[in-house]
Amino acid sequence: MKQLFRNRVFLIVASVDLIQQLGIWVRNMALLFYVMDQTGNDPVAVSLLTVFEYLPIFVFSMIGGTLADRWNPKRTMIAGDALSALSIAVILAFIEAGWWQAVFAATIVSAVVSQFSQPSSSIMFKRHVPEELVPAAIGVTQSLMSLFVIVGPMIGTAVYVWLGVSTSLLILVIAFAAAALIQLALPAYVREKRPDNSSVWSEMAMGLRYVGGQRNLLLITAAFALIGLGSGLIQPLDVFLITERLGLDKEDLKWFYALSGIGMLVGGGAAAVFGRKANPRIVVASAIVFLSASIVVEALSVWVGLTATMRFLVGGALTFMQIILGTALISMVAEAYIGRVNGTIVPVMMAGMLIGSGLSGFLMKSTGLVPAYIIAAAIVLLAAPVAMRMKIDRPKDAEPSLPIAQGETADAAL
Repeated sequence: MKQLFRNRVFLIVASVDLIQQLGIWVRNMALLFYVMDQTGNDPVAVSLLTVFEYLPIFVFSMIGGTLADRWNPKRTMIAGDALSALSIAVILAFIEAGWWQAVFAATIVSAVVSQFSQPSSSIMFKRHVPEELVPAAIGVTQSLMSLFVIVGPMIGTAVYVWLGVSTSLLILVIAFAAAALIQLALPAYVREKRPDNSSVWSEMAMGLRYVGGQRNLLLITAAFALIGLGSGLIQPLDVFLITERLGLDKEDLKWFYALSGIGMLVGGGAAAVFGRKANPRIVVASAIVFLSASIVVEALSVWVGLTATMRFLVGGALTFMQIILGTALISMVAEAYIGRVNGTIVPVMMAGMLIGSGLSGFLMKSTGLVPAYIIAAAIVLLAAPVAMRMKIDRPKDAEPSLPIAQGETADAAL
């Protein structure tokens, strides 16, 4: 672990994640409360915030991953945060002029830009963090995100209540600008030169063929599609679980999110310590089975303590699984394809979540709350045998990279 904290790339990426998480949670809470204030608590307007956050991820993930594989990752990360800061500043000007609807654009911009910058971070990890330190590195960064699941809503709420939406968005501008400046300290990156006839669309097709030719990647994609569909079916129903099964107020939902965040923090720490010894196939399959069982337990539970315990344990188990699987992906995927692999798997899962979320209300009305949860649990459970068919036993660094044109030089580093 000491060696990890002496790694410059890890320290920079972790610091940037910390700053970005602060800005994102201030944004999330400020926009939520601001839209509710402006629309008189209109649930349709509030739900649009979620749509505008997740739909761009589904639409832009593949092309964002492809461009991340083409572009210099250091430049991409810096430019993404700088453009985010600039765009939020423009949106803030519109709000100050009385066009409050511009707040929806703030969510869209952040979601779109993240699809270019996140794969670039993985590429930097792939090149500059020793493979034996990757589980610990991902564990620490995941733990930072988990920490903000706990404290982020509190900080964001306090900033909005005390300072208002304008100051909240100004903090977001400062956070992204600071992140861009910090990333100037990243080491230079030399990207292999593409052939003249190489295009974004041809490389997207190459990425799809790469995923299609890798059995493990196909299985992971299928498993994530099932998990996304099952999770999407119940995600909008969480508040009804709290009110109908536990008899609590809807505002108490935040405490269950906090417990999940604490579990994520513990799971991230466990992955940082024990990740190198874990078998990815067993970890993923076991976590899926546990998630399915927990959905049933939560649906049947009428005890606050039992439901709260399950939220904590699920948060830890899923975070541990995500880190172990993320580490395995970095090892098995050739550096030239990391962005496109991420851009293929993420939209498939996001599509499942969007479909599930769209059907959840109809499913609850036609079958009831508990049957809806049991159906979701069954769908998630189908992902377990898919995960057990994976064979992750060695790094895939020997996979072919993109061709280099004869006699051409590499891109100039930043």
